[in-house]
Amino acid sequence: MIRLEVCVDDPAGLAEAIAGGADRIELCAALSLGGLTPPPGLIAAATESPVPVFAMIRPRSGDFVFSPAEVRAMRADIRAMRDAGLAGVVLGANRVDGTLDAAVLSDLLAEAAGMEATLHRAVDLTPDPEAAVETAVAMGFGRILTSGGQARAHEGVDVLARMFRAAAGRLIVMPGSGVTPETLPALAALPLREVHASCAVPLPAGGKPLAMGFQTGTEKRTDRHRVAALKAALSSLRPRAD
Repeated sequence: MIRLEVCVDDPAGLAEAIAGGADRIELCAALSLGGLTPPPGLIAAATESPVPVFAMIRPRSGDFVFSPAEVRAMRADIRAMRDAGLAGVVLGANRVDGTLDAAVLSDLLAEAAGMEATLHRAVDLTPDPEAAVETAVAMGFGRILTSGGQARAHEGVDVLARMFRAAAGRLIVMPGSGVTPETLPALAALPLREVHASCAVPLPAGGKPLAMGFQTGTEKRTDRHRVAALKAALSSLRPRAD
């Protein structure tokens, strides 16, 4: 069975993902910015989830080159996720040259000891994806969330294939970004074990909230029917060996 992780950034999206059959939740704020650390109220809602919840650990938008103060904040956020009883965390850090920052990642993983850990799409900024896979394996990550260095996973299939080969089953390579039933066939040749998606639909926008700047007009939310449709598409694929 190919498992589906669904990313959400509000309580309604969380409920929709669960109702649609998500196998795991990635809990975030501000998915329009790629996902930030979720707020306490959303974390509290997620503690009732019947499926595992992993929390994004990212203190701001922009790159993944973090200052010592930001790393301290991220460590505190990880402690909060553990205290809330969440199953795992999703994190990443780069050096200025784009390579993974093993020193920062080691600090964060030490704080997350006993929790599952996913290396997020900071890996898509690295100059050598296969070397990044080796770093992730050596550091003890359970999975890598990646689009193969492209904006959408189906555009990065060649790099994803190289990352699957480099991983050789030692961790899970989880394609994400733009994964839908329509784009899934482009990924079907990969030895998929898990995929990541938002399964979101546009929210209504307009009127005074938009005029006042309280909306961008591009907001989306996870939809249970989209989740169920992607689950059905995944169930039709025959898992391939690594």
